[in-house]
Amino acid sequence: MAAMAMLLVAAAAVGVASGGNFNEECDATWEPQNCWSSDNGNSLSLALVSNSSGSMIRSKRQFVYGAVSTSVQLVAGNSAGTVTTFYTSSLGDKHDEIDFEFLGNETGQPYTIHTNVYANGVGDKEMQFKPWFDPTNGYHNYTISWTPCRIVWYIDGTPIRVFRNYESSNGVAFPTRRPMYAYSSIWAAEDWATQKGRVKTDWSRAPFVARYHGIGLDVCECYGGGCVYGCAAAFGQASCGGQQLAGDEVGKMQWVQDNFRIYDYCVDYQRFNGQMAPECSLPQY
Repeated sequence: MAAMAMLLVAAAAVGVASGGNFNEECDATWEPQNCWSSDNGNSLSLALVSNSSGSMIRSKRQFVYGAVSTSVQLVAGNSAGTVTTFYTSSLGDKHDEIDFEFLGNETGQPYTIHTNVYANGVGDKEMQFKPWFDPTNGYHNYTISWTPCRIVWYIDGTPIRVFRNYESSNGVAFPTRRPMYAYSSIWAAEDWATQKGRVKTDWSRAPFVARYHGIGLDVCECYGGGCVYGCAAAFGQASCGGQQLAGDEVGKMQWVQDNFRIYDYCVDYQRFNGQMAPECSLPQY
């Protein structure tokens, strides 16, 4: 993606820059022996070897706003108890986070595509989908687009969910001020991930390997201080009213949600004692 104009704000250089390959852009931050690259760094494999030994990579750059993307081929066959991820997160207490998590299942049963957003350390905004394709047969692209106005989750260019910024108008926490990293990982969660933990991992099939291809980081680099405000300006904080999905995108997202959404926190009244989060009654497109 083309680089955008550079801004100087509060003595911090702010610019939107595109990413390279995994070797250039990422470090292995957990169990590096279970992580290896190929194709000159354009492809990456992450392995889950045991219930305590998976793998994680993290982008070298921190950023506030932008689009991060990668293509993933998930673990085939009986993947029960495994969780493969692609997400963004800040560090420290009251962290911000935007999630794609892929919950494995028994052979023949679909993966669960789990999305969530945390702001100021608070999540509980889950939406889950079953895929309309085989995520273990070849690569599929997953993109998180984060601006001051909204977060959009895309699969192969199709938006599946939007979370708009209603912080100032309705008091709904939204990630706006903490720089994030991009992460990918595979880890064990047999105590809850597959049918609420009823189906355990078949460790005789280990190692479980998730494969990634290509990483896109079209982001506003930011390491704190004044750059937060510069990144907001670069991504059009003043024009949120104009940041809407196109008509064909709305139709595609509605098709996904009507046919493949399997959980929506907005209608889980039992979990939230009959209360609906304020953003659930507001436009999201």
